Amino acid sequence: MPTDMATSSDKRSANTMLAVRYVLPAVIFLAGVIVLIFNPSINGLEGLAMGIGVAGSILLLNVLYRVGVSGDRERDEEEAARVYFDEHGRWPDE
Repeated sequence: MPTDMATSSDKRSANTMLAVRYVLPAVIFLAGVIVLIFNPSINGLEGLAMGIGVAGSILLLNVLYRVGVSGDRERDEEEAARVYFDEHGRWPDE
């Protein structure tokens, strides 16, 4: 039964992550578009620009975070290969 709870927690975490990565920027962008529709003046245009800027910032922060995490994973794999080399005298892929 603990595996069911872990699976449920993983799904909830994955859904939350998708919402923060993609849904939140989309909602903010759409809010900027709505501001422009309801206020077709310079103020509405500034609202649209703000929505685009904030949505782009959130997307960029998520990309930079993912790049950083992948670097950590690569370092962990390299460290595991070095430990294997120390124990067996050859690289794991040979």
